[in-house]
Parts: sequence; structure tokens; C-alpha cells
Amino acid sequence: MHLILASASPRRLDLLARIGVVPDGVEPAEIDETPARGERPEAYAARVAAAKAAAVAARHPGKLVLSADTVVSAGLRILPKTENEAEARTCLQLISGRRHRVRTAVTLIDGEGRARHRLSTSVVAFKRLTASEIDAYLVAGEWHGKAGGYAIQGRAEAFVQFLSGSHSGVVGLPLFETRALLVSAGYALG
Repeated sequence: MHLILASASPRRLDLLARIGVVPDGVEPAEIDETPARGERPEAYAARVAAAKAAAVAARHPGKLVLSADTVVSAGLRILPKTENEAEARTCLQLISGRRHRVRTAVTLIDGEGRARHRLSTSVVAFKRLTASEIDAYLVAGEWHGKAGGYAIQGRAEAFVQFLSGSHSGVVGLPLFETRALLVSAGYALG
């Protein structure tokens, strides 16, 4: 079976390699990821992951297509994939000293066009961040394009006081759920 990863994320490729999976192709979906008004974080993550998979599967009939979307939320507020320092600072200030949720939805479309879905939800608590810690993190630049303004696999891991759930899910691809989807579709894992 040929597997296409519908993602631009090098982290997702690295995570797949941890379970012995090397996709036959990598193709970002290039879809509109704007949350709908009033959309809940879990529904948003599931919708975007499914839309990414569908967009890429349409260009690769008969192949497995795997996609994911990661959403960081504070309460019901969906935090953006930060594109500038001001957004990243706002996100870090919002999650400083409190718990937030990270949801990663995974969709796998099989060769017959059937979609399978899984959702991983993790709870993360950051220490109370000082202004100088936030400034130093922003200077390091890891925040760019990251949901909630941080990358747990980098410097931000030192801010994590508590994590309940999937570390790989917070990074961007929950390996337990992903492996289960691949196995259910008959994909041979190494």
C-alpha cells in the first residue's frame, strides 16, 4: 500500500519514523483552516484533519492518505498557529500558569475512499512564565507557525509542569491513534 502524508510538518514525518513508517509521498493539503464562528476545538480539529485528507486523497486515488491537525485551546478559545511575535506573546501569556488542552485529530483515507478518524486530547499545564522567559522564548523563534505559540519538543518543554495524555499528540501526531488507524486499514508496520 502506498501512503501519502498530507502535511507540511517535518515533525509529523519524524514521528511516523518512530513507529517505522516512511510515507511514499508528502503533500501538504493547502486548505482554508479558519475556524467557523462558535466552532468547538475538538470539532475544528476533526473537520480540518478530514478536509486535509480529502483534498490530498482526491489527487491520489487508491492510496492511503494520512492527515492530522493540532489545536491548542484555553477553555473553548482556539489559539492560533502564531504568525507573529505579538500573537505568540498573547498565547504564552494566556496559558502561563494554567492548564490548556491540546487536541490532535488524525484522519486516514483508505484506497477505497473510506475515512477513519481518531482524536487525541491532552492536558498541559505551564508554569507561571515571567516576562523575561516569554521574551527569551520569542527570541528563539520556535513559536512561528505553532498552535498556541509553542513547540513542546523544543525549549517550551522546560515550561511544562504537567502533561496528561499523548506527548506525541502535543507535538502533532499521536502515535497510538495513528498506529491504530494504519493497522485497521491493513498497512504493514515494520
